[in-house]
Order: sequence, then C-alpha cells, then structure tokens
Amino acid sequence: MRQIIRFAVYYAPRPGAFATRAAEWLGWDAEAGVPLPQPSLAGIADPATVTQDPRRYGFHGTIRAPFRLAEGVTAQQVAETVASLARSRASVSCEGLRLENLHGFLALTPLGCEAELLDLGAAVVEATNPLRAPLTEADVARRRPERLSPRQRELLARWGYPHVMEEFRFHLTLTDRLADPDPVAAALGAHFAPVLPRPFVIEDLCLFGEDAAGRFHLLHRHALTG
Repeated sequence: MRQIIRFAVYYAPRPGAFATRAAEWLGWDAEAGVPLPQPSLAGIADPATVTQDPRRYGFHGTIRAPFRLAEGVTAQQVAETVASLARSRASVSCEGLRLENLHGFLALTPLGCEAELLDLGAAVVEATNPLRAPLTEADVARRRPERLSPRQRELLARWGYPHVMEEFRFHLTLTDRLADPDPVAAALGAHFAPVLPRPFVIEDLCLFGEDAAGRFHLLHRHALTG
C-alpha cells in the first residue's frame, strides 16, 4: 500500500477523450498511477521540459490545496468528509473552457460559472479545514508571504492557503511558468480544441493523495449529487 503524505480535493475529468488527452500531455495518469508518453507537438521541442511541475500533480483543478493530516485524523475520515460533502452539493456547469496565460503559465479556465465555483470552493475549504495540520514555519515560507496581499496572508493563516474564498480562481494547469508562452499556447490550443467539453461540468469532488515520491494519485471520486 502506498504511503500518502498529503491529501487534496481536486476536480479531475471523468474518463474520456478530454481526460486522456490531458493526462498524455502532462505525462502522468493520476487515476491509473502510471507515467505516459507525451505527444510531439509542433513548436514544442520537448513537452517534458515545460510540464515538470504540473506532471507530478496530474491533470486537475484545485479546490482544496494539499494538506497534511491533523494529529489523530485518519485517511478514512478525510474520505468520509469529502463523500458527505459531495452528497450535499450540486454539480457546477460552466459554458466551456478557454486556454489562458496566467502570469506566465498556461492553463484552461472556465467560462460563465464564477459565482458557483466560489461557493463550491468555500464549502470544500470550510468542511476540510478541521482535518488539516497547522502550517509550519516552512509551510508559510514556501508561500512567499512577502509577495502576498494583506488579505491573502490572512487567508493563509485562517485556511492554510492564500488563494481561497474570494481569492479563489479555478484553473487547470498545463505548463510550468514559461519565458515565452506564445508558441506553446498555439500548439496547445490546437491540441486541445477537439476535446474541450462544452459545457464544462464539475461533476465530482476527487480526493487525491501525494505519495512519498511527490506524485499525486486519484484515491476516490465522489459525485456531486446534492
């Protein structure tokens, strides 16, 4: 049995063309827990060199960022909390997805569902907050608090992550931060266009776990049925 050192609540697409193409692009199938050969795309010399960070997480949209368990909390409790929350919340339907440059890295971002996503994100963060261990000094330092706004520092202290509540911006990361994103954006736009879902629906809360090697795995998929 693999050792899980951190847990997270993500969106991950259900099996299908979109999920397959995204996993192949990143070179990691988080559901199967296996590496995949990455596609050769015009304008991108080596996909592995522009996907190093997102590869270890697998294709996902963060809803609750990774956290270590509080003392006395078990993995079963985390799974039960996420399952219960999913039963009480409805799915979120968005118009679609667009490719966007987010301060140097490329991601797919949703259209037409900001309020619903903020509401879902807040509910997940609140429900899972009692499960997480307090941040260590090293945890806080990794978030570069000197670069955060006063409100983001407040959110970090209260919820363990600065980009939550009104600061939450759902996105599906595709690359590392790039010096010149334009050629990669052109290639990825063409690569993903045939499989982008329209509408784009967040149908599940997915519990992910980080193994000792730093790779994330999809542990449980809980349908939003509220």
